[in-house]
Amino acid sequence: MSTVIGEGYTVEADPPYDQHSISLRSRDELMALRLNRFTAWLQNLELREYLISFTSVTVMFALWVFVTETGIANELFLPGPVAIYDAFTRVLFDGYQGSTLIEHVGTSLYRILSGFGLACLVGIPLGIAMGMSRSVHASFSPFIEFYRPLPPLGLYTLLVMWLGIGEASKLALLFLAGLPGIIIATIQAVNDINPTFIRASKTLGATRMQLIKEVYLPGAGPTILTGMRISLGFVYTVLVAAEIVAATAGIGWMIWDAAKFLLSDIVIMGLIVLGITGVLLDLVMRMIGRILMPWTTVRKL
Repeated sequence: MSTVIGEGYTVEADPPYDQHSISLRSRDELMALRLNRFTAWLQNLELREYLISFTSVTVMFALWVFVTETGIANELFLPGPVAIYDAFTRVLFDGYQGSTLIEHVGTSLYRILSGFGLACLVGIPLGIAMGMSRSVHASFSPFIEFYRPLPPLGLYTLLVMWLGIGEASKLALLFLAGLPGIIIATIQAVNDINPTFIRASKTLGATRMQLIKEVYLPGAGPTILTGMRISLGFVYTVLVAAEIVAATAGIGWMIWDAAKFLLSDIVIMGLIVLGITGVLLDLVMRMIGRILMPWTTVRKL
C-alpha cells in the first residue's frame, strides 16, 4: 500500500492488520506448541518405561547370577547363565535327540502358526456373525462356553482317539485352544461399536457386506487384535501338551524329554527360546495391527 506524504514523495506501508486472522494464527501456533509438548512428554514417558523394563531385567539377571555363583541354588535344578549358553550352542549345532534347535523351533512354529491361523480364520468370521445376529449367537454360544473351560489334556486324549497320534490331533488341540478367545473378543468388539454408526450407514443404503467391511471390521479391529494376542498365548501354553504324545521334534517336546532326564540346562534354555519366539510373534502382530489400523496410533495421542 502506498501513501502520499508530499509532492512527488511516497512511502510504502503495510496493509492494516486483520485482528481476526492474527487471533486465528496465534491460536494455531499455541495448539501446535501444546501438541509438541505433549508429544515430547509421551516420548519421555516411553523412554522412562523402557529404562524401567531394562533395569528390572538387569536386576533379575544379576540375581540369577548371584544365586548360582554363590551356591545358594543347586546347579542341578537351576544352572547359571554360562551353562544355559553352553546348552544353547550345543543344541544349536549338535542337536538334541537327532534334531537341531532350528529344527525343533521350526516344527513348533509350524504347529503354532497352523493351529492359530485356523483359529483366526474360523473365529473372526464366526465372532462377527455372533455379534451381529442373536440367532447365530444363540446357536453357537452353548458349545463354545462348554468346551472353553475343559483342560487341554482331557481334550487331547479324545482327539488322539479320533484323529490318531499324528499331526492332525496336535493341530486340532492348538486350534481349539486359540478359538474361544478370538470368538469372545470378536463378539465383544462388535457389540461395543457405536450403534449410531450402524444406523447412519444403513440410512445411507449400506449393504450387510459393506457394513462388515466399512463399519464392523474397522471399529472392532483393535479389540480383535487384542483377543488374537491373548489367544496366541493360550496356544503357547498348550504346545507342550500337544507335543508330549508321539512327537520326535518340537521345542515343547524337547523340554518335556529333557525334564525326564533332569537336564535342567536344556529345559531352561528351551523355555527361554520359547518365550523369545512368543515375544517376537506378539511384536509382529502389533506391527501388523499398526499397519492395517493406523488410526489406533492416532487414538493413543
